[in-house]
Amino acid sequence: MSMPVRTEFAQRMAFEGRLHVRFEAAAAAPDDAQLQALAERNAHLLGAIALLEERRAERERDEDGAMAQELARLDAKLSLLIEIVNRLLAPAASLPPRQPVRFNGLGAEVPAALVPADAAQGRLLLHFDACPALPLELACRVEMAAETAFLAFVQAGEAVEEGLDRFVFRHHRRKLADVRQSTA
Repeated sequence: MSMPVRTEFAQRMAFEGRLHVRFEAAAAAPDDAQLQALAERNAHLLGAIALLEERRAERERDEDGAMAQELARLDAKLSLLIEIVNRLLAPAASLPPRQPVRFNGLGAEVPAALVPADAAQGRLLLHFDACPALPLELACRVEMAAETAFLAFVQAGEAVEEGLDRFVFRHHRRKLADVRQSTA
């Protein structure tokens, strides 16, 4: 696993938190058609997550007026339906355990215990809280370290890399806003 990818990963902003995470080792690297299918599915999922998170952020704003109240009521109903579907599709018991993870558009760092010692490649599955039933599946190469494994994403596609970086930026921006709000 090339040091330049890991170096660039370390220099970029990254999401750091605990998500439902699983690694599936693979004997062979996926072919181009499989990578393309993964990239398309992941790009759509990242777009859906962005919309779901945007709707939650809008709900948190205080707005006046009958129209805003009606929209908030409809949004709450839609959020409830989404939550019900998520629970039906992926009960909490079927999700992998939460693990500390750090990722951006280039790769991810996960606890080494998640990755078999002899694994050279595989898929990282990230279950986001906004949509736990549909994991983001990222083909990756493995670079082991003492306590962490670095997983360099393989041909994730430009849309997925940008989507992951936007996700990271949104979460970073929310953390800053929370800090400012708590100190005000």
